[in-house]
Amino acid sequence: MSGTFVGMPAFPKAAHEAVNNATLRGNLRHATHTIRAKRAKAVGEISDWAELREAGKRIKDHTLRHLDRYLTQLEESVTAAGGVVHWAADAEEANRIVTALVKMTGESEVVKVKSMATQEIGLNEALEAAGIHAYETDLAELIVQLGKDRPSHILVPAIHRNRGEIRDIFVREMGEWGRPAPEGLTDTPAELAEAARLHLREKFLRAKVGISGANFMVAETGTLVVVESEGNGRMCLTLPETLISVVGIEKIVPSWRDLEVFLQTLPRSSTAERMNPYTSMWTGTTDGDGPQTFHLVLLDNGRTDTLADEVGRQALRCIRCSACLNVCPVYERAGGHAYGSVYPGPIGAILSPQLRGTASEIDASLPFASSLCGACYEVCPVAIDIPEVLVHLRERIAQGGRATRDGNTVVLKPAKGHAAERAAMRAARWAFSHPGALGAGQRLASRTRRFHPRTLPGPGRAWSATRELPTVPAESFREWWQRTRGGKDATK
Repeated sequence: MSGTFVGMPAFPKAAHEAVNNATLRGNLRHATHTIRAKRAKAVGEISDWAELREAGKRIKDHTLRHLDRYLTQLEESVTAAGGVVHWAADAEEANRIVTALVKMTGESEVVKVKSMATQEIGLNEALEAAGIHAYETDLAELIVQLGKDRPSHILVPAIHRNRGEIRDIFVREMGEWGRPAPEGLTDTPAELAEAARLHLREKFLRAKVGISGANFMVAETGTLVVVESEGNGRMCLTLPETLISVVGIEKIVPSWRDLEVFLQTLPRSSTAERMNPYTSMWTGTTDGDGPQTFHLVLLDNGRTDTLADEVGRQALRCIRCSACLNVCPVYERAGGHAYGSVYPGPIGAILSPQLRGTASEIDASLPFASSLCGACYEVCPVAIDIPEVLVHLRERIAQGGRATRDGNTVVLKPAKGHAAERAAMRAARWAFSHPGALGAGQRLASRTRRFHPRTLPGPGRAWSATRELPTVPAESFREWWQRTRGGKDATK
């Protein structure tokens, strides 16, 4: 899988550097607190939110159980509507397909709708290597592209930038990419938005090829759906002569009526709106209306391997709302770049290691990038139990075990640097399975508590360096129980 930020260190080091950036932390704190407050209000308006959440979970789980059938139905529906379906096993194949399709048109530039899937596979870089320039049209993605930056949030890729920084980027870079920024541009939101609109308008009007992702694909009709707030997506989906959509295979829903659930939960969870300002749907091609050539590239890139994991597969329910990022105390302080992936935050901590594997230092560190507070699970509109998957992946990384890679079962070796942790867990397992030894250890700990160190020695020093060791009580629960219950053993 592509999508790793080349040269990025593992999460602990990247996060340590990020938390020392006061401007970054200020930007993130303001943005995430604002979004989460608006989301809470929007969700609170719906009396049956819990039922909608459960319905979304069940629809997604049902679809994943029968993914092969629904994907075949989708291909038949898209083909019957005049589209062409391509299957891509990985990022390299997807990039090769899209590049060839663009070259067939004879064009050397494309306009793009915001798409996590194309970021995941590194499509812009692949097109650039083939002499094709891709222009991002989403405002936040445009900021990231002009600033030669990386996205740091699923919904708001430029969340780490403030208005002054954005104004400087526009003034400095817009002229190199097309229409320059207006003279005397200030950092007021209205002026920044107008500068972006003028810059992009000329690209919309001359573009012959558009590239998109999709929020949903409907198997029974072959319909693709994109929801957005700016209208740039509508322009990219209707003006070009050729439209190429790159979509992960998990984005499918069985029927048209299933959209009703997600078109309520997605906007309220992401932008805190009752409905998205622009909900664009297209089914194949129509003579004289919209693109006359439509290609759908169905992307696997580790998704079927993830589907094979009975615990981890729930990550494939994700509808990319980003609600989990906005409530995560770790993301708020470290920012998205520290995750080394286009999928940051809690969902990225479980999705990236499954799509890419845990062989790299970055991916092996991501499941540990969490306090396991559970806030992410509480706000997830499809009830992904992110803490459960995090613990599951931590166990796999520390202990090794079976996993699926490229459709084959492999045995993963325990990650380096976890020998002390494994030894500690084995010792704990032995102690908890021998009540007599556990009781003796508790009594010894109570009687020697005044001599206990404030920090742990050896490998434990890294843990206690940022935490206070709990104080051992003068009396264990077992001793208290026996004293107050007349000598009856608390374990019986």
